[in-house]
Amino acid sequence: MIAGLPQDRAGLRLRDIPGLADLLSADSLGAAVPGHRPVRAILFDKSAFANWALGWHQDRTIAVRTRAEVSGFGPWSIKAGMAHVEPPFAIIERMRTVRVHLDDVDADNAPLLIAPGSHRLGRIVESEVDAVAANCGAHECLAERGDIWLYATPILHASAAASTPRRRRVLQIDFSAERLPDPLEWLGI
Repeated sequence: MIAGLPQDRAGLRLRDIPGLADLLSADSLGAAVPGHRPVRAILFDKSAFANWALGWHQDRTIAVRTRAEVSGFGPWSIKAGMAHVEPPFAIIERMRTVRVHLDDVDADNAPLLIAPGSHRLGRIVESEVDAVAANCGAHECLAERGDIWLYATPILHASAAASTPRRRRVLQIDFSAERLPDPLEWLGI
C-alpha cells in the first residue's frame, strides 16, 4: 500500500489510496480516537537520500475539498495540489494526531521531538515558538516498528536530520470530530 517517496520530498499527502480508509476506520486504527474520523494522512520517509530537518512548529492547517471564504478561516495555501487553510485554533486544539511507525526510530535516526505541555498553551506566536520549546523541554519519541504514538495535534514538535541516516517511515494521520461550517468540507483520506 505504501511505497517510498520521491527523494526530493519529505512527506506525501495520501488520498484515495486503496485500503487506507479501512486501515484508519473506527474498527482499526481509528479506535485510538473514539468519535473522531481521519481527515488527513501523510507519509514521511527519511533516509540517507532524504535526511531533512524540521524546526519547532505547531501544525495549524487543515485540508479541505475546495476553497470557500468563511469568517475565521485563513490564510489559504495549496500543498500537493490540495487546498489547505488555517482554521480557528479551537478546531486544531480538539484534533488528535496518530503516528504509525513503519521502521524503528532510535535516538540516532531523527525521532520526533515534542515539547511536553505545549499543546495546552493555545496558538503560539511564531516569534515565541523557540522560547516556549526551550521552556517546556524536549522529549524524544523513540519507537519500534509497529509502535503507534497519539498526541494532541497542536503540540510543538520538531525533527532533526538523522545523525546515522537510515530508513524512517512514519504514517501520520490527523483525526477530528468537528464538522466544518458550510460550505467547507474536510478533504478526508
